[in-house]
Amino acid sequence: MSDPGAYALDSRKVAEATDKWLAQRGVTRTQIAELVLFLQKDYFPDMTMEECEESVAAVMNKREVQNAILTGIQLDMLAEEGKLLPPLQDMIANDEGLYGCDEILALSIVNVYGSIGFTNFGYVDKVKPGVLVKLNDRTDGEIHTFLDDIVGAIAASAASRFAHRKQEQREELARLGNKKNEG
Repeated sequence: MSDPGAYALDSRKVAEATDKWLAQRGVTRTQIAELVLFLQKDYFPDMTMEECEESVAAVMNKREVQNAILTGIQLDMLAEEGKLLPPLQDMIANDEGLYGCDEILALSIVNVYGSIGFTNFGYVDKVKPGVLVKLNDRTDGEIHTFLDDIVGAIAASAASRFAHRKQEQREELARLGNKKNEG
């Protein structure tokens, strides 16, 4: 094990770098929040963009999520530069259908938010709405093999987080209603 006093990571710098690199790759938190709204609008018609953005921020504040974002973006950029080992270079550059490591990295984000996150991720990965269309369009020369799945996973996780919180609120209201009726 390395000397614990020799290395210290600044969490603020990691969070800032995450937002910076997402922006440089053409993704904003608002675009991710739009995916959350897309995933939840049928279940929560009164859901606001502000609530979606709040949920995205909470997901993105997690270190595991920041690590996945930075790792995925770096791998995509290395593929753009042709700096990966063959045949990995071709698999990532072409978003090979049987190459599943991009989804595995994304699932490390979804894993934090339970089974609803998994189903949301599968759905958003299949239909590719919103910013995911742009991330999968290769006409600009950029490779987003990892980033499209990571963005989908953040949205799926934020949608799951929102749904869980709404359920907690319903249960709390029911408890309060039961106490009121008992009294």
